Order: sequence, then C-alpha cells, then structure tokens
Amino acid sequence: MEGRRIIEGRNPVREALLANCRIDEIIVSSDSSPSASLRDIIRLAQERNIRVRRSTRSDIARISQTRSHQGVIAVCPPYEYADLESLLATISRASKPALLVVLDGIEDPGNLGSIIRTCECAGANGVVIRERRSAGVTPAVEKAAAGATHYVPICRVSNIRNALERIKAAGVWAVGTSGDSGQVYYQADFTVPVAFVIGNEGKGLSRLVRETCDYLVSIPMFGKIDSLNASVAAGIVIYEAVRQRLCR
Repeated sequence: MEGRRIIEGRNPVREALLANCRIDEIIVSSDSSPSASLRDIIRLAQERNIRVRRSTRSDIARISQTRSHQGVIAVCPPYEYADLESLLATISRASKPALLVVLDGIEDPGNLGSIIRTCECAGANGVVIRERRSAGVTPAVEKAAAGATHYVPICRVSNIRNALERIKAAGVWAVGTSGDSGQVYYQADFTVPVAFVIGNEGKGLSRLVRETCDYLVSIPMFGKIDSLNASVAAGIVIYEAVRQRLCR
C-alpha cells in the first residue's frame, strides 16, 4: 500500500463514496457481521463499479494505520492538496465573506482532523497547513475528520507567513489566537472576511506568523490551566464568526 491513500472506518469510507472520491478498491472484513452500514458501503461501491474485496480482519489490521478500521478500508490514489491561489480566486467570487483557518504547525493528527471537521460543519472555505513540522492528511487525520477532508479544500504551503501575506492581499483579515492578547475574541468583528490563525499545540504562534497577523484575540480562561486544546480553541472562534454572521 506504499504511496496509496488509505481511508479507514465505516463513516469515513461512506463519506468518501458519497463525495465521489477516487477509490481503487474497498476491502471489507469477511469476519465482520453484515451490518446495515457495511451493506450500505458495499451498495454505494457497486453503484460506482468500485471493486469490493473480502479479506480477513487480521489482513486488514496489517494494512491499517489507525488501528480503528471497523472492518473496512478504502484504497485510493494519493491525497491531492488544494492550490492556495485557486482557493483565493474562488473566495473572491463568492457572495459570502471568506472564512479560512490557517494552522501554524499543528502536529497532532487528532487536532488537525477535528479542526477540518469543524470547518466543514461551519461552512468554512478552506484550511491552510504547513508543509513541514506539522500533520498532513493521513489515515488518522481522515478518521478524526469523519469524512470532512472530502469537502473542505486543504492547502499545504511551505511558508505560513508568505501564505498569510497572500491571503491578506486578497482582502481577508488575518486574526491570530493568543492567550496574551488584550482583545477577547467576541469583541472583534468577524462578519468581515477572516482567516483565523491557530498556533502549535505547545509553542503557539511562531514569532514571524504572529507579527504577520492583523491582530490577535484571546479566549478568557477561568481555571488553573491557562490554555485550551488547539482544536477546541479553533472551534470557539470559528463558531463565533458563524454566530455573528447569522445575527447581523
């Protein structure tokens, strides 16, 4: 399976089929009971003339990278990242203000997958990630995203600061999240085109990225722990933008 994209789990595989994702074959455990969800996956695959191969659960476990395959794996061509310039061109033609999320070094696959899932649910235009020293789209990320990687454009760039400059040149405000900002997130105006910039789980925003942001916002903390999980923080500011835009 070297060089192939592996999608694991019943819901992610089903979403891949519904999204017309390119799939070479689907491997289903011959040891699994014929549940309704598996039958639905097989039906969708047959409708698209995608090969369904039966294999033992132990064989699937050897292919699995997440160890949470639920008896089904889709084998696909490598994941294709979106082009940032094409994404910005699409945003410029849209009738609604842009909503982007830029990730400055998110390393945990669970965090990346959760953020992508939140972006899809909130109707965000896309996610921008760093090429090096950060998580990419892997089976673990796709599992955590629950199929959202098929719907949200994900751009992978070599330099986040340069990407932010291009995003700002397209008329989108770059808003970084930082615990030491004096401006609380709900005091800011997110009805304008905005790109939320979320920093690394441990280090936060890098200095150059922080300086490139138009301004920073914070999330109030009232307990003894002084920071939130990166995906939780992203969800809070993303849905504040959703709330403001629904209420305006």
